[in-house]
Amino acid sequence: MAAAFQGGEERRLNVHVSPGGFPALVLNADFRPLSYYPLSLWSWRDAIKAVFLERVNIVANYDRAVHSPSFEMKLPSVVSLKTFIKPSTHPAFTRFNVFLRDRFACQYCGDRDDLTFDHLLPRSRGGHTTWDNVVAACSPCNLRKGNLTPNEARMWPSQMPFQPTVHRLHRNGRLFPPNYLHESWLDYLYWDTELEP
Repeated sequence: MAAAFQGGEERRLNVHVSPGGFPALVLNADFRPLSYYPLSLWSWRDAIKAVFLERVNIVANYDRAVHSPSFEMKLPSVVSLKTFIKPSTHPAFTRFNVFLRDRFACQYCGDRDDLTFDHLLPRSRGGHTTWDNVVAACSPCNLRKGNLTPNEARMWPSQMPFQPTVHRLHRNGRLFPPNYLHESWLDYLYWDTELEP
């Protein structure tokens, strides 16, 4: 199918969502987003390909359509997988997930700029790079703490490090919505928000 619409969207979109890219919100078979942060989005091309491969159902559409000489199809704005994907219960240990667990804030001073991560027990003293020993830290606090323990530096994190659940990361991710949310997505996001009377 040759699409008449042209755009410069990425294969996987992140929090900087362009409304002109016509991304599709991807829901699991239970109609919950696969991920909140980053929000589970596909490019319109990937969404249409999944429709033709019969991997998804179209839940909602944009007003915009793509055309071929013999076919016209509205761009999907929300799709749901036909097969349920069981969410992982243990998130991967990544820098991004450490920042998400710690809500993108330095655990020593609360600053949100120039984040890195700090080992409570420094690696030079046998500390490991694990959920239970790493916290988000701004560069100035990380430099100030250096190769000291929290007690030696007299710097204690606002919360002790821990291995989060996927549910907790999703909950934290909802605190950082993308810069653009299409109106057709709203019924499927933020299931735990209070409903209006």
